[in-house]
Amino acid sequence: MPGIPEVRPGDDLVRLVVDAAAEGGRGLADGDVLIVTSKIVSKAEGRVVEAEDREAAIDAETVRVVARRGPARIVESRHGFVMAAAGVDASNTPKGTVLLLPEDPDAAARRIRDGVREALGVTVGVVVTDTFGRPWREGQTDVAIGAAGVRVLEDLRGSVDMHGNPLGVTVTAVGDELAAAGELVKGKASGLPVAVVRGLGRHVLSGPEEDGEGGRSSARALVRDAADDMFRLGTSEAVREAVTLRRTVREFTPDPVDGQAVRRAVAAAVTAPAPHHTTPWRFVLLESEESRLRLLDAMRDAWIADLRADGKSEESIAKRIRRGDVLRDAPCLAVPCLVMDGSHTYPDARRNAAEREMFVVATGAGIQNFLVALAGERLGSAWISSTMFCRDVVRDVLDLPAHWDPMGAVAIGRPAAPPRQRPTRTAEDFVVER
Repeated sequence: MPGIPEVRPGDDLVRLVVDAAAEGGRGLADGDVLIVTSKIVSKAEGRVVEAEDREAAIDAETVRVVARRGPARIVESRHGFVMAAAGVDASNTPKGTVLLLPEDPDAAARRIRDGVREALGVTVGVVVTDTFGRPWREGQTDVAIGAAGVRVLEDLRGSVDMHGNPLGVTVTAVGDELAAAGELVKGKASGLPVAVVRGLGRHVLSGPEEDGEGGRSSARALVRDAADDMFRLGTSEAVREAVTLRRTVREFTPDPVDGQAVRRAVAAAVTAPAPHHTTPWRFVLLESEESRLRLLDAMRDAWIADLRADGKSEESIAKRIRRGDVLRDAPCLAVPCLVMDGSHTYPDARRNAAEREMFVVATGAGIQNFLVALAGERLGSAWISSTMFCRDVVRDVLDLPAHWDPMGAVAIGRPAAPPRQRPTRTAEDFVVER
């Protein structure tokens, strides 16, 4: 659609589009889709800032840093888009300025659609576009960041292909396909900010009832929920997030635990550092209710005997025993064990004690790896120290070698509720400079 002049703050985009459609002689028809670059929407909204304020503008538009490499940042914008620099762009704007994304791209699309309907009496769809890079793919392509009156997702699940095979996962991103097709016509430097796609009226909705936040013609529908995003972070950010994501979970759903997920966590656990190139970790998995109860009942009896020997009242004993419910209620238990295979022996107690401490530290590192990896598998966990207080009982019930030292137990399951907020801790509180 040629004929649209340089857009300035306060310009009426609907009037510019309607005039350009009339000037070109082709007009607009019911079922057309207008593909509108976000740049002219941003300019009309006055979303222009000085170039020296670009970094501050990126910060203001960012809610989460996804990945950082040198000065380059991939972030989640306040709109929910994951993109470079929150969409703050220096192209197609006068030198010395940068453009922010539109304030509300879906609302902008609705204004254009409604305005065209009022001016021309035709029902069109509108897709507002911006340029994104993509993971694992070179080059950029335009995608839909705003939409109105267009079915942005076509759900083909439940239908069959030409061979009669059922389609189980196919949901076509029509909004993004329209955006990319329009960009083939508009280009980046041709001064053509609007294109018309004709012949796909089946994707154009006749009424406004499905627009708005979360509607079928809202570009927000194209943004994947965080809970379903398998690639939410860059590598270094993912490592830091995984460590802080590990939380102690004390309430689990009754859902079964994927044994392979637990084994993948064990595989991560045994990458921990260890002295003398040894492998001091063993993980005993109790995946059946029978094996868990057999161990926990024996541990409970031993604990009660200890508490009675301490002179505790029966009421106090009962209260303390209830602390073990987190292990009893978990669908899966793991008992990490320290094995001193490959350790060195010295003629004095001091060095032998240090040798054991090295192996204890290595075992703790393995347990931490295990807990972090479980969090990465979206499994909750709680490390409980109780097996360390009745090692002979645990070895006897689980038929473990005498030189295996149980180092607590890990309750594993699907979290029944979000964990409590962790108190804020800063590095400065734990760092001593010398």
